[in-house]
Amino acid sequence: MSIKRVPEGYHTATPYLIVKGAAKAIDFYKQAFGAVQTFCVTDPGGIVRHGEFKIGDSPFMISDENDEFPEWKGPKSRGGATMHIYLYVEDCDGLFKRAVAAGATAIAPMEDKPYGDRTGTVVDPFGHIWYVASRIGELKI
Repeated sequence: MSIKRVPEGYHTATPYLIVKGAAKAIDFYKQAFGAVQTFCVTDPGGIVRHGEFKIGDSPFMISDENDEFPEWKGPKSRGGATMHIYLYVEDCDGLFKRAVAAGATAIAPMEDKPYGDRTGTVVDPFGHIWYVASRIGELKI
């Protein structure tokens, strides 16, 4: 019998976002980044215990902060993001505008970079930082 170590539709690494207000975050990611929710378990009070969504072909996991687990704190509770997400898309300019219209805050404008990407940076309403990018050229070192 063969055991598959990585489930179908997942990659070796999957970001797991912790936020205060995970249900609202999922709605934001749908509106801003075209996310598709694939799974969600909530407790009787509506707290997301485990949710999953995809942006393009990349899966993400998400849950609400949980006082039972002191390390499960989102960026806003920690005082800032502890990681950033680099998101490759076909139309980075359009998605950047869409994210800002949905409630993200632009923190770096869209611009062509010497490493071959066109990218801009936003912070979402839950404190995560996203680089929205498209490959437009070759890496130049």
